[in-house]
Amino acid sequence: MALRAGDRTAAAGALGIELDPDWPAPDILDVLPGTEPFGAWAIVERETSTVVGDIGFHGPPDADGVVEIGYSIVPGRQRRGYAIEAGAALIEWALGQPGVRGIVAGSAADNAASIATLERLGFERTGEADGEIRWRLA
Repeated sequence: MALRAGDRTAAAGALGIELDPDWPAPDILDVLPGTEPFGAWAIVERETSTVVGDIGFHGPPDADGVVEIGYSIVPGRQRRGYAIEAGAALIEWALGQPGVRGIVAGSAADNAASIATLERLGFERTGEADGEIRWRLA
C-alpha cells in the first residue's frame, strides 16, 4: 500500500515513528512504504524516531548489474550527515546483493551539498547527461 498524504498519522502510528512535516516529498508518495528492496527506504533520526528523508534506488539492477541510488533529506535536517550515513549503509547492502556489480548516481550541477555527499561516499564523476552530473562508485 502506498503512503498518501492523508495517511500520515496512521503510517506514523503503525511504524512507531514521527514524520517530519516536510516528508515525504510528493514525488515519492507512490512508492512508500515499499516492499521492493531496490525501492525507497526511509531515513529515521535515531534521537527523535522521526523520518527525516529517504534513500533508495531507481529500480532493480539493470542487465549489467548496475543500480542507481538517490536520496533526499528534509530541509530542516540537512547538513547533519544523514545522507552520508544512510548512503554508506545502503551502498554496503547493495554491493552484497546477488547480481549488483556497480552503483551510479546523478546530481544537479548546482547542488553543492549533493556533490559533496557523493564525493564523500566514493563516487567519481563520469560526465553529464540530461542536465545533471553523472557519477559512478569508484
